[in-house]
Amino acid sequence: MSEQEIGNGSADFVVVANRLPVDLERGPDGSQRWTASPGGLVSALEPFLRSRKGAWVGWPGVPGVEVDPFSDEGMVLYPVTLTAEDVRDYYEGFSNATLWPLYHDVVERPVFDRGWWESYVKVNRRFAEAAAQVAAGGATVWVQDYQLQLVPSMLRELRPDLRIGFFLHIPFPPVELFMQLPWRAEIVRGLIGADLVGFHRPGGAQNFLWLARTLVGLEPSRGAVGVRSRPGMMQVGNRTVRVGAFPISIDSAGLDSLARSKQVGERAAELRRDLGNPRTVLLGVDRLDYTKGIDLRLQALHELLHEGRVKPEDVTFIQLATPSRERVEHYQRMRSDIEQMVGRINGEFSRVGHPVVHYLHQSVSRTELAAFYSAADVMVVTPLRDGMNLVCKEYVACRHDLGGALVLSEFAGAAAELTSAFLVNPHDLDGVKNALEAAITLDPAEGRRRMRALRRQVLTHDVDRWARSFLEALGTETTS
Repeated sequence: MSEQEIGNGSADFVVVANRLPVDLERGPDGSQRWTASPGGLVSALEPFLRSRKGAWVGWPGVPGVEVDPFSDEGMVLYPVTLTAEDVRDYYEGFSNATLWPLYHDVVERPVFDRGWWESYVKVNRRFAEAAAQVAAGGATVWVQDYQLQLVPSMLRELRPDLRIGFFLHIPFPPVELFMQLPWRAEIVRGLIGADLVGFHRPGGAQNFLWLARTLVGLEPSRGAVGVRSRPGMMQVGNRTVRVGAFPISIDSAGLDSLARSKQVGERAAELRRDLGNPRTVLLGVDRLDYTKGIDLRLQALHELLHEGRVKPEDVTFIQLATPSRERVEHYQRMRSDIEQMVGRINGEFSRVGHPVVHYLHQSVSRTELAAFYSAADVMVVTPLRDGMNLVCKEYVACRHDLGGALVLSEFAGAAAELTSAFLVNPHDLDGVKNALEAAITLDPAEGRRRMRALRRQVLTHDVDRWARSFLEALGTETTS
């Protein structure tokens, strides 16, 4: 692709997301370099982008830096500049202190700040203008997630020739909660600028259809909300807007292959040796967020130990907590509370050189993570609310040995697919304790039966299938 083509209406397929698939990193000496951002979304969409003169519009991750569009092996990366004030008000403010808690069942009280909303509108318009500039005539544009819910309508105004899809990667809330939002009608109007609006679960699609009828006066063309090829439909002027459920997944074949590698197998064995070869290794892997239920699982473990149902010399719990939104006050408070709970468990039940809980507040590589999954006997995933939760699917994809057990919250979107897990209500502490004990004492034959069923689901419904199903429903050819 020539320099003249970059950013000048050349892309037939455009992804618009809050972040680029690469991160701009600044060195201590002021130097800058791009590093790849591994993730399921990137791996799913890169083939489409590279085969279609595609472009990815997003923020490079550093405030106040202006970067020209550039080409990467046939894919245009189109950086959108955010100032420090934009990051504070649009991202940390409206996106993550208003929408995030509201869409996650108000686990934390959302803040309704008019200044944040104005920033959200302004930044969404900036993303829409960038997408309009890079998209070729009649191109397909796929807008991603809650930070950019106004982009479809704004982009429609700028470029009515485009085919526009939108997918929400977090839960869409119950109607009663969404109605609290002062700008509820504006959000719905923003989303119906798309030709296809996708959610993880049918319930989210049903909620959205009801809101579109109530707040904007649109009547569904079809009563039922379908999945993938049979979405619900609404008439918006002379356009048909489809609404459907498309449960996202992971690069399961890639993880399965990685977990079978000699490097991961040796590292998994080394991890267990470093832990003192305990009878049972329990594992939690989460972004440090109040929706993930990390405190609840620690409390459940503490009570099991206190009641003598689990012996401290038999179990080791590893909690990987990826740093998240560390400048936000209630995240700082939550981190402090979790670390205090870890200290309490270790103070009461650990022996010298053998802590019961290993708490790592850090990111790990994909290879290292696969080793942790391979080493763990019980994976504990207990979010209070989660759009899908891909960690549980990653764990299953890594268990080619049919070992391990999965304890999974009913309120993760993945629970509808992974029915052979030990499903729990994370608010029911006794239920979580019983499930943990059952997973720890699971008969190996029963464990293999459960894991075989889980793997059948995860390996056949991967992220590529998710992307293709969405784009087929959008009316985009996906055979290339």
